[in-house]
Amino acid sequence: MPYDPPTHSVERSLRRAGARLVAGLDEVGRGAWAGPVTVGAAVTGLRKPPEGLTDSKLLTERRRTALAPVLADWVTAYALGHASPQECDELGMTAALRLAAVRALEALPVRPDAVILDGKHDYLGGPWRVRTVIKGDQSCICVSAASVLAKVHRDGLMAELGEAYPAYGFAENAGYPSPVHRLALEEYGPTEHHRLSWAYLDALPKWSHLKRGRVAEPQDEQLSLGF
Repeated sequence: MPYDPPTHSVERSLRRAGARLVAGLDEVGRGAWAGPVTVGAAVTGLRKPPEGLTDSKLLTERRRTALAPVLADWVTAYALGHASPQECDELGMTAALRLAAVRALEALPVRPDAVILDGKHDYLGGPWRVRTVIKGDQSCICVSAASVLAKVHRDGLMAELGEAYPAYGFAENAGYPSPVHRLALEEYGPTEHHRLSWAYLDALPKWSHLKRGRVAEPQDEQLSLGF
């Protein structure tokens, strides 16, 4: 199914409203059982993007991997922020996402005047000036760039982690639910890199004693967190 390429339309509207520097934000790892939640921040200006840029989920692994270094050289600036599995458990996903996003934004060489955030929920909030865009990772160039850079980086982190924990299949599933991942959890239990407040532990009575209490999330957030 063909998709329309992303544009600078939203960024241009923010610039007309006075924002000189606009960053796009996108997250990866929200629904994973293991690993960090990662937020990418990218500033692209208004230049024509590399061919084939779109939401990372619409690209093959091979295409994403090839595109990421091209994007890293093309963007004006980018940075990544992470919230650890322990921070996801302790803070809840909404606060963990904000923590990762702030870490990414603060790692940029220049503070943006406005932020385009993928989705309909503003998990970032003040003092940042935020424009939420549903499917922004498909429609906004700077968000698409952040999406690809964050996805490839986190996948690489999880593949490295998989070398130490081969039974869990992290190189293939990046910490997300999969049959291999579930079987390893049943046999060996969660590692130090797993989120212990996630619902997968409800189905593992052998390891249920490790489960941590869940931090209350807004109702519309719970649908995507495996709660």
